[in-house]
Amino acid sequence: MSVETRKETLGFQTEVKQLLHLMIHSLYSNKEIFLRELISNASDAADKLRFEALAHPELLEGGDPLKIRVSFDKEARTVTLEDNGIGMSRDEVIAHLGTIARSGTADFLQNLSGDQKKDSQLIGQFGVGFYSAFIVADQVDVYTRRAGAPASAGVHWSSKGEGEFDIADIDQPARGTRIVLHLKAGEEEFADGWRLRNVIKKYSDHIGLPIELPKQQFGEEAQAAEVEWETVNRANALWTCPRSEIKDEEYQEFYKHVAHDFENPLAWSHNKVEGKLEYTSLLYVPGRAPFDLYHREAPKGLKLYVQRVFIMDQADQFLPLYLRFIKGVVDSNDLSLNVSREILQAGPVIDSMKSALTKRVLDMLEKLAKNDPEQYKAFWKAFGQVLKEGPAEDFANKEKIAGLLRFASTSDASGEQSVALADYVGRMPEGQDKIYFLTGESYAQVKNSPHLEVFRKKGIEVLLLTDRIDEWLMSHLTEFDGKQLVDVARGDLDLGKLDSEEDKKAQEEVAKAKEGLIERLKGALGEQVAEVRVSHRLTDSPAILAIGEQDLGLQMRQILEASGQKVPESKPIFEINPQHPLIEKLDTEADEERFADLSHILFDQAALAAGDSLKDPAAYVQRLNKLLVELSA
Repeated sequence: MSVETRKETLGFQTEVKQLLHLMIHSLYSNKEIFLRELISNASDAADKLRFEALAHPELLEGGDPLKIRVSFDKEARTVTLEDNGIGMSRDEVIAHLGTIARSGTADFLQNLSGDQKKDSQLIGQFGVGFYSAFIVADQVDVYTRRAGAPASAGVHWSSKGEGEFDIADIDQPARGTRIVLHLKAGEEEFADGWRLRNVIKKYSDHIGLPIELPKQQFGEEAQAAEVEWETVNRANALWTCPRSEIKDEEYQEFYKHVAHDFENPLAWSHNKVEGKLEYTSLLYVPGRAPFDLYHREAPKGLKLYVQRVFIMDQADQFLPLYLRFIKGVVDSNDLSLNVSREILQAGPVIDSMKSALTKRVLDMLEKLAKNDPEQYKAFWKAFGQVLKEGPAEDFANKEKIAGLLRFASTSDASGEQSVALADYVGRMPEGQDKIYFLTGESYAQVKNSPHLEVFRKKGIEVLLLTDRIDEWLMSHLTEFDGKQLVDVARGDLDLGKLDSEEDKKAQEEVAKAKEGLIERLKGALGEQVAEVRVSHRLTDSPAILAIGEQDLGLQMRQILEASGQKVPESKPIFEINPQHPLIEKLDTEADEERFADLSHILFDQAALAAGDSLKDPAAYVQRLNKLLVELSA
């Protein structure tokens, strides 16, 4: 045992304490994943050494083949996992094993409910990594030395997972990392060769370097030279194998390795491209959203390999931002081994690969939607709002993305976002040449909106959009399948051939007959409105507010105001239903003061129906109370 020097005891970062407590108490039903996580980390360490050794071959320190070894001691009740990868320095040990350096960690921890079952699912969105060792161990010792550092630069890290850890300098001749797990009472099952072999085959068969187990058990007093080792995994990079030789279970376990997820993916696509470009891709659609999905600046991207050599863990240059939830691997023969992030920023090879991989993902989603609607429903629930960023970011694939979008609709009372634009177009009655939609703050608000009255009367379906991103989406998605998308609350509603010539003529005659009332309303409402006109939208309500063709809608205004941006001033269009009894009564009101009060009450009611807040609620209440007193007199 090496002599320890410069020993100190340090406290875990607060977030680590919470995460350790959660794992130790919540993941008892899936204990064996600790080995998957530690082997995955060891594999990453080997990948990083390969990459750094391209520029600094001396880091290989003699060139021993890269491998992972797992051993056990039944009497000592220990499991040891050792790799000869990149290793860690003292500072790296403190940074990697004492803190969680991930954006959104605080948000993740705030979402913990205290319900063990729910929290054990949530933790899969975060990834457990090294800390999973404490699921089965009451003490973990880590012995490590970074490649290229002197033997005296070894580090010993030790903790019982109770809020603090010890760290000391040691002599360590070999580079890499050795982790010793002191198993808890009752976890002796893992100090067994057959048990470890089965777990490795189950979770880590796809790891692309040998995972070795001793052919027979040995204790701490045995010499490593006396041990005969055997490789227990396939030791082939999964994506390099022919698809016909890979089982679904192997694809699923490789996804868990790549994504650090607990659950199976919804779909995957394994493809080898040959010709002008040569590369292999293995892309996955996760089963649920990671906790930091909406942190657009959070690390994301595919694992990048060049000629099977690991280059980058999160290469975000190969897929657009709206597909940031996709996990997987891309292995290229057309990039240089000394590729850097700067080189990856642009270039014909990168652009071509990005275009092809994007279409590959969209094709995979189309196939999922067509062949398994229930699974696609799960996908949409998890990632739909992110996919809605696509039409604005990816003009070349706008129509393809539009076909993948799902919306709530007046044709489905459930309120679920389940209607595809192609389904809507397929149900359009003869004479309809536009796709109609309405945006709002909530489903309850839009489904009861007065803007839908004429559409209900004529039996015309309207899409109901309530996500915060929807108005922005529709400003970029203006048509689908040659049909214009029209906001039913914006501009002067034109139903085209759905209105007969008789209907149009009658509307013109009514508007002409109400010109006097329109002028009185303009005078009463003054600067509050851009225009007053007779409505073609209403059948039951007395009045409504419409948005100018070029004006921001309520959703966009609220988003911009919440972010502190200056919003250009705009005024609504006040439309009245001339057949409504209240409007007819208003038209005969001779008292101008009372006429003005009634006009303002109708205007404020229309604003509330549109989901807007009143600029002067007190004035509205006073006018309403005054009216009630008059009616009760």
